[in-house]
Amino acid sequence: MPRSADFIEIESRLGAHNYKPLGVVLTRGQGVWVEDIEGRRYLDCLSAYSAVNQGHCHPRILKALTEQAGRLTLTSRAFHNDQLALFYEELATLTGSHKVLPMNSGAEAVETAIKAVRKWGYEVKGVPAGQAEVIVCADNFHGRTLSIVSFSTDEEARGNFGPYTPGFRIIPFGDADALEAAITPNTVGFLVEPIQGEAGVIIPPTGYFKRVREICTRHNVTLILDEIQTGLGRTGKLLAEEHEGIEADVTLIGKALGGGFYPVSAVLSNTAVLGTLKPGQHGSTFGGNPLACAVAREAMKVLVEEGLIENSARLGEYFLEELRGIRSNVIQEVRGRGLMLAIQFHPEAGGARQYVEALRQRGLLAKDTHEHTIRLAPPLVIKQDEVDWALEQIEAVLTE
Repeated sequence: MPRSADFIEIESRLGAHNYKPLGVVLTRGQGVWVEDIEGRRYLDCLSAYSAVNQGHCHPRILKALTEQAGRLTLTSRAFHNDQLALFYEELATLTGSHKVLPMNSGAEAVETAIKAVRKWGYEVKGVPAGQAEVIVCADNFHGRTLSIVSFSTDEEARGNFGPYTPGFRIIPFGDADALEAAITPNTVGFLVEPIQGEAGVIIPPTGYFKRVREICTRHNVTLILDEIQTGLGRTGKLLAEEHEGIEADVTLIGKALGGGFYPVSAVLSNTAVLGTLKPGQHGSTFGGNPLACAVAREAMKVLVEEGLIENSARLGEYFLEELRGIRSNVIQEVRGRGLMLAIQFHPEAGGARQYVEALRQRGLLAKDTHEHTIRLAPPLVIKQDEVDWALEQIEAVLTE
């Protein structure tokens, strides 16, 4: 029987070294728990970067997947299928959107939105050809394709991948005055995360997005919210925009839309933006396929019918309060919204990775980010006794 070390050695020898995973080899999962090939159980506090909000191997989503897989899986968009219209209808009803464009990965959704708002800028707003600009924020994370890393400020993600795609302007996150100052007649969109996840769960000041919404409306700039991590219940609301009572012109969702089974993403928009696209101007062989649509439909129903959004709000508040009560000399700050949480350590604490490794030894899986921060984002099906168990492990590691 191969050991974890055997699998890790093969990956290291044959795979590109574009990830630095923890030394655990997982083989099965159910709910918030996963198991490695030696039979050790772990509480998953990463949820595949919030793609597993409904928990691992949710039986309802698994049933939808297997039933659809036995009927029809892929048609391309050359033909209609009987799942796509229902997916559109249910997603539009859930989110209040007017138009939907289905894709696969989150990065594809971001690229699609950039294309669409540029086209809107030229054909509706009247921006001169080739001059459209999109404003983004420093410390953003929207994916890893070339256009997206072109406006990254993370040198590790961006370095030596040039020449870079032009047409982007970078401003500080959470600074509405900077947004106002950066807008020109050629600005077509402002692409921003409601909470910066990869940067360490950075939450903007209260009222920031109300001002952003007002500024974008006044200047006729599309507000594009990347809700790929924050959406679908992660922050205790269906969409994080609801915390400030605003509505984006374009909303990007993904990750948990596939219920942890299948890559599904979507661009949600008003008719003005997505209405500019005509046949042949954008597409995806797999986007909107019947298997993806069936999985996403059930994934959405599980979120709503099983009260996972409310659970995220309730247990997220409890988790945050209890984390803030831990007395540890190494903690600089604890922050979060819903079940999207982070512990930031003092620089002199020696980095977050050592604490992630110690938590793994105690049966809790989390991930470090930006050297000094641990992200905590368990599946939204987590129960209070499981939160309490996680808190025991975290406190033990951070106070020993």
